[in-house]
Amino acid sequence: MVDTIKHQGIVKNINGSHVSVRIIQTSACSSCSVKGHCSSADSKEKIVDVIAPPGTYHIGEEVMLIGATSMGLKAVLLAFVVPFLLLVISLFLFMEIMNNDLWASLFSLGILIPYYAILWLNKSRLKQQFSFTIKPINN
Repeated sequence: MVDTIKHQGIVKNINGSHVSVRIIQTSACSSCSVKGHCSSADSKEKIVDVIAPPGTYHIGEEVMLIGATSMGLKAVLLAFVVPFLLLVISLFLFMEIMNNDLWASLFSLGILIPYYAILWLNKSRLKQQFSFTIKPINN
């Protein structure tokens, strides 16, 4: 179970097989005893949509969301690493071809538009790959 990400949450809404779970995403220092005196301690409320069999959960129930660590790594790769590499490689190519830094940088930024459009068009496929499983917490 080392390869999993776990978040405790509360069922907020149920719509058929879609269960909306509210989780509190906290920074690493939010549990520190001096967090009240520090400006870097923060937490954010997130709503995660999970597919579960109808009638399994009810609103207000405490649940555990479980996901694979590889999902986080893949998300970072798609959101940050690939666009950065596209940007840098295209910038050097356009600078070599055009000999104009302004136009080379603009065209290089323009390369990101089709990349993010492709990601957006494949969002249903990505939702299937980036999904959490839900388990009840037995008190």
